[in-house]
Amino acid sequence: MIKANKGKRFQQAVDAVEEFLKKLKAKQEQNSGDDKGKKEGKSKKPAGERKRKSSVSGPGSPTKKSRDQSPRKRGRPPKEDKDGSPPQPSSLKKLAMKTVSRFSWPPPTSEEDSAGDSWLLHRHRTLGSEMVLKKPSVTYQAISKRLKVSEEDTGSTSIQAADSTAINGNITPTDKKIGFLGLGLMGSGIVSNLLKMGHTVTVWNRTAEKCDLFIQEGAHLGRTPAEVVSTCDITFACVADPTAAKDLVLGPSGVLQGIRPGKCYVDMSTVDPETVMELAQVIVSRGGRFLEAPVAGNQQLSNDGMLMILAAGDHGVYEDCSSCFQAMGRTSFFLGEVGNAARMMLIINMVQGSFMATIAEGMTLAQVTGQSQQTLLDILIQSQLSSVFLDQKCQNILQGNFKPDFYLKYIQKDLRLAIALGDSVNHPTPMAAAANEVYKRAKALDQSDNDMSAVYRAYIH
Repeated sequence: MIKANKGKRFQQAVDAVEEFLKKLKAKQEQNSGDDKGKKEGKSKKPAGERKRKSSVSGPGSPTKKSRDQSPRKRGRPPKEDKDGSPPQPSSLKKLAMKTVSRFSWPPPTSEEDSAGDSWLLHRHRTLGSEMVLKKPSVTYQAISKRLKVSEEDTGSTSIQAADSTAINGNITPTDKKIGFLGLGLMGSGIVSNLLKMGHTVTVWNRTAEKCDLFIQEGAHLGRTPAEVVSTCDITFACVADPTAAKDLVLGPSGVLQGIRPGKCYVDMSTVDPETVMELAQVIVSRGGRFLEAPVAGNQQLSNDGMLMILAAGDHGVYEDCSSCFQAMGRTSFFLGEVGNAARMMLIINMVQGSFMATIAEGMTLAQVTGQSQQTLLDILIQSQLSSVFLDQKCQNILQGNFKPDFYLKYIQKDLRLAIALGDSVNHPTPMAAAANEVYKRAKALDQSDNDMSAVYRAYIH
């Protein structure tokens, strides 16, 4: 659907210009033929005959009558016909730009148009910053702030939310009471941004001391997960793994004890689809509403309110979480039924973890072959592989600084779950399996609580 609509407007403009050029060429050929015929007629007619013809110029003469009936005489002649010369290239260019401007990306009027504009703008940004769309009143930023909806082949709906507005603080916080369970690397930044944007938040953490800072910032303290859920309209949770996610819901004084009809529970943990579907089932069985919303990013992105949220489940809950997602992230996607977000997040982290292992492998190979690691980084950041992720992780290796931004033990957990996901559908994941073994070796070298870039140390021992 996107492919069918993405170039429609531009093609209309091109067709209009081509049609004009065809008409212009035909007119020039016709004028050229007329001039040639007149010259030949003049050379064949005797001077006397030409003189007699010129003397017949009365109002009733055939020549005068034919000129009066000519459609060219009844209307204003085209500008280019005044001197009989074709328009200059600059004139054609102006006309072409004027024609194109009539089709210059108006606001989307349908889901298909919106998706098509999104593709074209994305491609414009990818191909080069020198390419500029000729419609300053409709910029990329303005278009990207509209919700873009497209129906995928699977039938699920993917909704890309607006860029984060947490930075400039122009969002309107929901009047619903928000609960948050789990104040780790990701959860701490999320809660901080929710409070900054004016949300009413009640927090709980297994280690209660972590709540103190947020209480000073205006948060309320919940004594148990059950108490938080029972007193709040929407409760978010972000914990380490499937075991922790299940304990939080099913354990003593857990979420399930506080769920009531209409209460919303949003699990932001990265877990396997089986776990998230089990949690959804028990929440809904008590009359609650469930949304999974794992986040892609790291501690720095969490602190900056620039996470990416992948959501699936109850679409009404997704809409109710709109201001919360804007506070904590730059982008959110709704992916349909429960389980889809878990699958997508595992695939993303599988790619990220495998890439990190490859970076570490390249840096160590450069070292043992006598190449400069700094030069390797300088070359890589000028290549097609350049990214903030690559630069940051290589800098960690060069500086020997592995302060956790994304725990190594968690990326290894995600690789393990991604491999299991592949096994469940009989799909091979050999690259992820190889990377997983390297991370397991790094864990054996006591690197679990360091950043994922500490996988480098698995290659130098």
